[in-house]
Amino acid sequence: MPPRAVITKGPDVSATAGTIARRPLRAVLVALHGMLVALLAAALLTAPPAAAGEAAPTATLTEVTNFGTNPSNLQMYLYVPQTVTAHPAILVAVHYCTGSGPAMYSGTEYASLADKYGFIVVYPSVTRSSKCFDVSSPQALRRGGGSDPVGIKSMVDWTVGHYDADTSRVFATGISSGAMMTNVLLGDYPDVFAAGAAFAGVPFGCFATSDGSEWNSACAQGTITHTAQQWGDIARAAYPGYTGPRPRMQLWHGTADDTLRYPNFGEEIKQWTNVQGVSQTPAATDSPQSGWTRTRYGGTGDRAQVEAISLQGVGHNVYASGMGARVLTFFGLDSGGSTPPPPAGACKVTVTTNAWSSGLTASVTITNTGTSTVNGWQLAFTLPGGQTITSGWNATYAPSSGAVTATNASYNATLAPGASVGIGYQATHTGNSAAPGAFSLNGKACTVG
Repeated sequence: MPPRAVITKGPDVSATAGTIARRPLRAVLVALHGMLVALLAAALLTAPPAAAGEAAPTATLTEVTNFGTNPSNLQMYLYVPQTVTAHPAILVAVHYCTGSGPAMYSGTEYASLADKYGFIVVYPSVTRSSKCFDVSSPQALRRGGGSDPVGIKSMVDWTVGHYDADTSRVFATGISSGAMMTNVLLGDYPDVFAAGAAFAGVPFGCFATSDGSEWNSACAQGTITHTAQQWGDIARAAYPGYTGPRPRMQLWHGTADDTLRYPNFGEEIKQWTNVQGVSQTPAATDSPQSGWTRTRYGGTGDRAQVEAISLQGVGHNVYASGMGARVLTFFGLDSGGSTPPPPAGACKVTVTTNAWSSGLTASVTITNTGTSTVNGWQLAFTLPGGQTITSGWNATYAPSSGAVTATNASYNATLAPGASVGIGYQATHTGNSAAPGAFSLNGKACTVG
């Protein structure tokens, strides 16, 4: 097996960020090049090719050729651990500008984590001169439009076909340009990716250009702002008419990032909470490590709909060794933490309310419309403004207002296909007695009717 030297930091660009953000893309790349020599050396790893009709060798980085539609001539690198789980999950790990698939393989711990947990890692690699992913062209910002997202989708399809992978457990993560591509992939292909983790990125569509440029200075400087609804509409426009579940998102950003400035972090939170249909008010806030502030939206556990980690005083080189394990916890690919059960898939919720002058009761029926039994469930929803839960039955509710999560009781945790469970709560209100408009079961959106 080739050596995998896990580094403690991602590419350090903070020292020159003050001037980088104002230069054309080519100047940015020149400035970054010298600081990434150590990581780029990893790109010289020899990766044996795999023929189109063959599975890749195990426990080694392998280049896969002829993997499908590839309009922008990306390279595909694959890591398959020695022991692969049945119907394995797929993690797409996307590199930064001037990086490569092999550099991402050597510079992160995802391959060693794959050895431990049995999932497969796909490392896309850019061949254009900038070594940046296309996150700005009109083609890249719509489903099936062309450019890099189409090639990455082909890589996922190839891996699913060759390893009978679990299509409900496909994930994306990336650093810088790769973080921006993570946002793009989740917007273009919400039916493919279950969740993403973006390290120092920008919202979907923020980097859009119409002149062929790969660089958007206004977005990089953090001066493009929209309402949550506007950001959500931009992401939804990538796949018009899609009404299925939307992927969860984990966001990481340093407060001292001068390359893709910190305001982009807040704009990403706006976008993905809106896409998920949850409140922008955190359901939980904590500090898992000194200098970190973690906020969770739409739920309080390790698999909330949106999780955002702000790193005080950290620049653009936000990724560090050990963070990959936290990504896996959010994705549910590890065996530790307080991770709820895997997403349930299809579900339906009906809700009725009975209101009086200052209070209401709500009766909620949850139906498993999927084909697999749900063993343990959490139902997430957002109460209308002014409503506060005072009591409930057949579930526990936390917090009492805003983005609420109802967790099963011991006697109703199992939902067979076609089975239903009734829960309910009593709440006070200040004038708005409406029922919640959206629900998700174990992180997957439910139909409401």
